[in-house]
Amino acid sequence: MPGAGRIWGTTDGGPLRGGAPRAVWQTLGADPRTVSAGSAARRLNQLGRACHLVWNPVQGDIVQVIPILRAGRLLGSPEDLSETAHPKPAADAGQVAEVNTEGRLCVQIGVVAFAWDPFTAWPMTGLQQILEWLGSWGIPRQWPAGRPAPFPHGLTTLGDRRLWARGGQFGASQVPGLTAAGPGAVDVDLLSGRAAQTRQLERADHITARAGRVPAAAVALASERAADRQAAPAGMGDVYGYLGNDEAATAGAVSRVG
Repeated sequence: MPGAGRIWGTTDGGPLRGGAPRAVWQTLGADPRTVSAGSAARRLNQLGRACHLVWNPVQGDIVQVIPILRAGRLLGSPEDLSETAHPKPAADAGQVAEVNTEGRLCVQIGVVAFAWDPFTAWPMTGLQQILEWLGSWGIPRQWPAGRPAPFPHGLTTLGDRRLWARGGQFGASQVPGLTAAGPGAVDVDLLSGRAAQTRQLERADHITARAGRVPAAAVALASERAADRQAAPAGMGDVYGYLGNDEAATAGAVSRVG
């Protein structure tokens, strides 16, 4: 990942087996005010639980541990970095959960935070850098399973394999076949960057409304609905239905700008 630190893992989860690309977010049970991403990455290496990225949302440091084209070893492992969480040495840790290898990409992001204190309430410095990197590899920002369950209810969540097969973004508690409490009730709109985009659209609407143009939020919503249904070219069929024929020409002009 461009701009990330490097602490290369001593072992990874092996080759990936194909399928929809996805990213999985997991908390590491560590205080982001006192534990750096580098320290957490080195500890995961010692435990044989390497993931692709380790991120401290408060300090903003990001460390890459294994290449994106290899499977990680974090899913299905204990959710903290303590000695008691993993009594066996890395060499005797055994095989990792099979789900680690599912997807042509299965990017695992270990977040220095606690599941009971959702990290989306913190500044999340460096998030945009991570999202852009994931996007450059074709991993969408959508969360098919919605918001992860709050702590500790994630332990009783049954991951939906149908949703998992769609790819996108998931919390560890939403992964089929695993038991995990984290990452807790994180705000998926904030974590996907959609909340910031909505605020930008709302600010733009104050300006465009004065000029008598179609609000950007309306155009974005119409385009999103059209894309979901794979409707008319360029997504404009749904704009017609949403705004009315007399406003369609204006909507088309706005949708082409930016």
